Amino acid sequence: MKRRACFASLFAALVLAAGLASAGPVEVAPGELAPGEFAWLPEAAPAGPLLLVVSLDEQQAHLYRNGVRIAVTTVSTGKPGNETPEGVYTILQKREEHYSNLYDNAPMPYMQRLTWDGIALHAGRLPGYPASHGCVRLPEEFARRLFGLTSLGMTVVVAGERTGAPQLSHPGWLAPPVPGTDPVPVPAGQDAFWAPERAPDGPLTILVSTSDRVIRVLRNGTEIGRAGVRLDGAPPVGAVVLQLQAGTQPGENALVPGRPRLNWVRLVVDAGGAEDVSLRGRLHVPPRFALALYDALEPGATAVVTDAPFDTSPAMEPVLEAAPPR
Repeated sequence: MKRRACFASLFAALVLAAGLASAGPVEVAPGELAPGEFAWLPEAAPAGPLLLVVSLDEQQAHLYRNGVRIAVTTVSTGKPGNETPEGVYTILQKREEHYSNLYDNAPMPYMQRLTWDGIALHAGRLPGYPASHGCVRLPEEFARRLFGLTSLGMTVVVAGERTGAPQLSHPGWLAPPVPGTDPVPVPAGQDAFWAPERAPDGPLTILVSTSDRVIRVLRNGTEIGRAGVRLDGAPPVGAVVLQLQAGTQPGENALVPGRPRLNWVRLVVDAGGAEDVSLRGRLHVPPRFALALYDALEPGATAVVTDAPFDTSPAMEPVLEAAPPR
């Protein structure tokens, strides 16, 4: 299967969409970085929400701030049989000094957990090809610098070839749930619910399944809202990820009349082999739900639109240790 999104175009689109850099973004030609090397230029965008994109095909990770690429590094992801799962994740836990209880107490410096069943970012050996048990290994100095910048709830996108159909399931093709937290049921006879008190703080993740015609809102992995949606015409194929930046754009918001358009940076994770179809003016969300969501949005929020259905299988039991470097 060919890669469904061209990362060169993806990076250019992100930089052009933001247009907020005080210096030029990091530019690295393909093959310029040897295993273990990285480029770091945080002054290209001194402030704003962070987004880390891991390219499985390139074996590189790209760090954006306010949509501007401020760093590029080589990585080593999961080897055959232990592939790093593609998807959109949030950082669930951070430990500067961490050891695995699964693989001989192996060290995992600057560990940042993405799932509760064993996927994390951490410093480790980089041989120039996928070699881990599923984690994303980083150069130690890059891992140290990244650890100092990130916070819990930050978005991490893992993109590359997919071997099967995407599923919105634990530990999260899109957003892993917090262990021990059950999804809030939709009240019978109601179109929507909104319960932000379940997770008062942290960045939002908005999931829209065009297959199920449902929008879900999660904060720190806890579902705080859900509503049915209506879609005019054929749904887009694949998945599209957007991240909210600071500021607004000219014009009126399509879902919340009278409010300004927000400044989203668009990232195609899986175009499904077909041209993307815009949802502007075709996606209809209950007005009161849309207004509550609009008022809760802050820079750094992530929105995902996918044709994958929400998975209804039982959640896996959490495993609190991730795979070590090898």
